[in-house]
Amino acid sequence: MRRLAALLFASFVVLAAVPAHAVQPDEIMTDPALEARARELSRELRCMVCQNQSIDDSEAPLARDLRLLVRERISAGDSNSQVIDFLVARYGEYVLLKPRLEQQTLLLWLLTPLALVAGAIGLWLQNRRRLKLASADGETLVSLTPDEEARLQKLIAAQTPADEQR
Repeated sequence: MRRLAALLFASFVVLAAVPAHAVQPDEIMTDPALEARARELSRELRCMVCQNQSIDDSEAPLARDLRLLVRERISAGDSNSQVIDFLVARYGEYVLLKPRLEQQTLLLWLLTPLALVAGAIGLWLQNRRRLKLASADGETLVSLTPDEEARLQKLIAAQTPADEQR
């Protein structure tokens, strides 16, 4: 029974790991090299309906139209950058899943690294302040209660005779 469950689970994991593509058989180009270019471009373009899904993965009618448009432009002889420029001119920068590094998108690109640096500096300053306060009070970072100190002394005293017998 366990083997069957393990086999079913392994099958599920393998099937779940395979990416789902919404490309229909009638959309596929006859030339494998051109089809590979079309699929590559489709993974870079955002479905305007699904928002955070590429048109390669989306089953929305608009995504299908965009996939067909990409294939049409590739068949016409456009390069990858020409296809992307055409779609950006038609739908705006939002059609790109990974926005270009330009003046308008600079904040978008720099916000995450700046937030990480600010967080690291904040943690470093907090740790420094905590250490400074502890040293000003003349205390160690962890203070024991009198009961804990008495128990610690008792444990140390109990261990000492055993060590001397060795």
